[in-house]
Amino acid sequence: MLELREVTKKNGGKKALDSVSLSLPRGELVGLFGENGAGKTTLMKCVLGLVRHEGEILLDGKPVTYRNRESLSFGTSEHSFFPGLTAQGHREFFAAHFPRFSDRRFLGLMDFFALPLHKTLRTFSAGQKNQFEVILALSQGADYILLDEPFAGNDLFNREDFYKVLSSILEPQETVLLSTHLIEEVSGFLGRAVLLRGGRIVGDLSVQELEEEGTSLVGAVKERYHYRADRVGKAIGALTGEEDEP
Repeated sequence: MLELREVTKKNGGKKALDSVSLSLPRGELVGLFGENGAGKTTLMKCVLGLVRHEGEILLDGKPVTYRNRESLSFGTSEHSFFPGLTAQGHREFFAAHFPRFSDRRFLGLMDFFALPLHKTLRTFSAGQKNQFEVILALSQGADYILLDEPFAGNDLFNREDFYKVLSSILEPQETVLLSTHLIEEVSGFLGRAVLLRGGRIVGDLSVQELEEEGTSLVGAVKERYHYRADRVGKAIGALTGEEDEP
């Protein structure tokens, strides 16, 4: 289990995360949602030990250190690979450094995305680079896979097909924490949704329970964020001057 206990991250005088407590058991596909600046990326980077924070983060009851960090992987559109190395070179590097690296999954996903093995990563398009980040994160052999806006620059069909593949290939011990703004698109593949706002958790929802209540995930999210349906009409009126007409 991955546990966050009262995790706080301050940037200057502002709290990017404010006393966040969260438990992620093995075998879950969890969505992490929130507005821009809600703290989603910061939370993931705290888990990975990339930024300093207050509070505790435990992996199977132990602090995250170099001894157990291989149980965590990270896929992000920030691109953390070697741009001068080919995909095949990354395959060999990961196989040498991660004992549980899945060559079958790596090659299967490379084929799925139709990515070349023998071209350097700097020659890939932005969308292909993001796809490759996801492939590395899923092939490393980690039990907890953190994906932060993994498909920026990818078309709708690629994304939809990938979510179907993802939900089919995950092993029982693997947990995915997926941060995205595309809530409606991923709602059919998630078991749980964690909502962040202003660095705090404002919702931890079971998608199955929402379905049993006849509530969509998008509707539940809008309710938790106090979404105002009239804001679009008011903005158009203000921009066009129609609100001033008698």
